[in-house]
Amino acid sequence: MTLIAIVGATGTGKSAFALDLADAYARGGRAAEVVNADAMQLYRGMDIGTAKLSFDERQGVPHHLLDVLDVVDEASVAEYQSAARAAVDEVIDRGSVALLVGGSGLYVSSVIHDFRFPGTDAEVRARLEAELAEQGPGMLHTRLREIDPETAASVDAQNGRRLVRALEVIEVTGESKAARLPDEPVPWRPHGIVHLRSERSTLVERLDARVEGMWQGGLVDEVRGLIPKGIERGVTARKAIGYAQALGEIDRRLTRAEAIAETQQLTRTYARRQVSWFKRYRDAVTIDADDTVARGTELARLAAID
Repeated sequence: MTLIAIVGATGTGKSAFALDLADAYARGGRAAEVVNADAMQLYRGMDIGTAKLSFDERQGVPHHLLDVLDVVDEASVAEYQSAARAAVDEVIDRGSVALLVGGSGLYVSSVIHDFRFPGTDAEVRARLEAELAEQGPGMLHTRLREIDPETAASVDAQNGRRLVRALEVIEVTGESKAARLPDEPVPWRPHGIVHLRSERSTLVERLDARVEGMWQGGLVDEVRGLIPKGIERGVTARKAIGYAQALGEIDRRLTRAEAIAETQQLTRTYARRQVSWFKRYRDAVTIDADDTVARGTELARLAAID
């Protein structure tokens, strides 16, 4: 197996599992490299709030598609798909195993499945963005629900960018299902999937502690340093969970306690959506992220596959 996706909700230890797997391969004389599939880890300088591994923490394992965007850049799944697949091809061409690691479900799916993104239309996009600014995401979500309830159910009702894109795709293609991932996706290339899961109560406790640790670790100072680099103008970066709240604290729209509490709530909600998304990966091997025996068994199984 030359491509393995390691997925799961935030806080389930995907990066640590990938490093352990790379080590297991190395002990068997085979190299492995990580390809990032976390949308926010694409951004330079967004480290604390994304739990991005430092260079030393990567333990000598090559990591790709980290720190490739400036905070003023808009993340694009279509562009990511092209870059990630190129990275995977290069890793495999070197005779290594590509480990696609991250919790951004659409980003992972864009790589492992033969999913093709419809083109864009600048006029349609501009009109929908104007409607979003004037009416808010609720109206767009209602419209999407009327046109395509299944797609609407998979999109966060407050995610204006995703709503605009879904409606744009439907209008441009004339197909109500065009913005939806296929029910039976065709693999881009042979791959395996490991889905790490934790009990909800355990995960919530861990996520709440992680958010508090982000503030203790200097998230607000990190964000303050990103302001001169344009994070307040960033379409994607400024809305990232934790970063938006840190900006609110800096602007004094939120107290520190409010910023932390809001980030914890949004992180818990995001984790629920991730769990729901990855349930659709029917061929995934799902293991309890906190079960050391299960982890070890799966690491050994993967390392033994040719």
